[in-house]
Amino acid sequence: MELPTKTSRAAGFLELAYQVLNNRYFEGRLNEPIITIQKTKCAYGHVTVGKVWRSGAEHRHELNIGAGTLDRPIANVIATLLHEMVHLWNIQEGIQDCSRSGYYHNKRFRDAANCRDLEIGFSKNIGWSITQPAPALCAFIEEQGWREIDMNRDEVGAREKGGADAANVPNGMAHRPSSTRKYVCPACHTSVRATHEVRVRCEDCNEMMVLAK
Repeated sequence: MELPTKTSRAAGFLELAYQVLNNRYFEGRLNEPIITIQKTKCAYGHVTVGKVWRSGAEHRHELNIGAGTLDRPIANVIATLLHEMVHLWNIQEGIQDCSRSGYYHNKRFRDAANCRDLEIGFSKNIGWSITQPAPALCAFIEEQGWREIDMNRDEVGAREKGGADAANVPNGMAHRPSSTRKYVCPACHTSVRATHEVRVRCEDCNEMMVLAK
């Protein structure tokens, strides 16, 4: 498979992967969302509970993959995509799999994900949400010939250079940057602060913390 090096190709690849996963794990019955690649704060991806996009006469959910997480190992990117697809399935079937404003994943989510080749770990703050690809999913990905997405949004660099976030400040006036940086675990949302750029891992979740806005 040609490595995606443009956002259009990356989005096209995710749409193709969605269709393949839909056929394998949902019997092709999962409704198609609008797949986006945008910044997702403190998470690898998200889906919207409501159908926030209109496509012709149809309204669709949004499924987003974090732009700053695209260059992870392909098995992890696909596991995130499948994680969000499980949420969409539960929404479609009227199954409530989250509480606490959508952060805490209950056992309904765990069970629906486990039977679709995802390994789900527990965190006291976000429940059954920590996601890894099971060996069967890794083998399926290898069979498809899916490779790493060779692009990623440098969200740290974008902020330091006054990028996309600064463009939303009224009158073009950028905020003065703080002297400290806040790092957040994408799984349990535990945070730490540092006075310079660091690499820090959450010991509870075994996840690298990401720089928060």
